[in-house]
Amino acid sequence: MLPPGFRTRRFSVAFSAYQLPEEHEAVREAVRAVCDHRVAPHAAAADENAEFPQASYDALRAADFHAPHIPEEYGGAGADALATAIVIEEVARACATSSLIPAGNKLGTMPLLLAADDRLKQRYLPPVARGEAMFSYCLSEPEAGSDAAGMRTRAERDGDTWVLNGVKRWITNAGLSEYYTVFAVTDPTARSRGISAFVVEKSDPGVSFG
Repeated sequence: MLPPGFRTRRFSVAFSAYQLPEEHEAVREAVRAVCDHRVAPHAAAADENAEFPQASYDALRAADFHAPHIPEEYGGAGADALATAIVIEEVARACATSSLIPAGNKLGTMPLLLAADDRLKQRYLPPVARGEAMFSYCLSEPEAGSDAAGMRTRAERDGDTWVLNGVKRWITNAGLSEYYTVFAVTDPTARSRGISAFVVEKSDPGVSFG
């Protein structure tokens, strides 16, 4: 029950805080147009045949939507986090499988963007920005699942290099990506603090795919 004398009034307020800025709306319109015409028509076939959606990748690559988050200094479109999320969302609207192209590229390259030195960034980010290569993210393992602290993959220093030994599972675009961000234990006594990230190339000796 309302207290005595309490009055209600009707307000008309525009909640602009929940509206996208014009530049992000423009991104949505652009990626939606590409997806409606060049991604959606291939979605059913990709699912039915359980194949990588190459035609969708080509369309996204031609429009710079395959890895929009990569900064301009490395040849990318320089999209911010919101614009990248919009791209992934719109691609998923047309084809959930194809949405893992921009999503996987971002997930795989984020460790570089956050912590790698410029030498590694200059080596690996421009090819992804140009659409010449993709990145995959290798964390999960058959015994540990996504329990990172329980992973068994090990990395041991051998002179000026590192030798990795282990198995990863459920890796999006495995065998198709040229580059892999692989997490491995470098200090078993430190639990989660003893895990490091390495960039592994598809052509590196000892790399194989099931």
